[in-house]
Amino acid sequence: MRKTILVTLAVGAILVAACTPEVTVQNDTSGVAAQSGITVSGRGEVYGTPDTLQMSFGVSVLRPTVQQAVADAAALADGLISTLVDNGVVEADIKTANYSIYPEYDYQNDRQTIRGYRVNNTVIAKIRDISAAGSVIDAAVAGGSDEIQVSGVSFSIEDDEELITVARDAAWLDAKAKAQQLADHAGLTLGKAVNITESFSSTSPQPLYRAYDELAGADVATPIEPGEQQVAVTLQIRFETN
Repeated sequence: MRKTILVTLAVGAILVAACTPEVTVQNDTSGVAAQSGITVSGRGEVYGTPDTLQMSFGVSVLRPTVQQAVADAAALADGLISTLVDNGVVEADIKTANYSIYPEYDYQNDRQTIRGYRVNNTVIAKIRDISAAGSVIDAAVAGGSDEIQVSGVSFSIEDDEELITVARDAAWLDAKAKAQQLADHAGLTLGKAVNITESFSSTSPQPLYRAYDELAGADVATPIEPGEQQVAVTLQIRFETN
């Protein structure tokens, strides 16, 4: 019987990996003129398809002795990592996220008895071919063992420079239009920008939860849907006025 897999796609707000620190550009101004002007905020938003997926893969074993738990967890983890590599995950994109050993107890009649020792070993794998992500998941759990765990899906856009450029242009036009409108209302002439502060953000779609019971027995890969990701640039600009 094929084991039913529940895959949880839970993605929260994340920062774009390629974002640079906040940058401030200040022209050489002094005196009263440096304090005058119009300050506005402009925002540009664009959307792109994520090109990278990160997911946690791990093993969790309970054995009567520490030695057996450690040995069995190591064997399962080695096999899991080999499977990931065999299915296209670059070894450099696999890193250990958690390793723990602790005893587990039963409590009966006010007495504590040890059940065994739990070993958890979790790695985070970066999958650069999202279209193959479902096959990678299926291969990782193909053994049918309840001791294999898959969780923590997150999408990102690593190659985001073009999107940031487009969003920045939109943010500038937004800020400039606001400043011009305010200058017109105030009877002022809008001058050059003398201070610019830039910040970035990137937000993925809302969490998506799907159970694939209907796929039991079907020869198809687990569906993984990246959706679209928002890349936004915000500019805080002060313009001179005359």
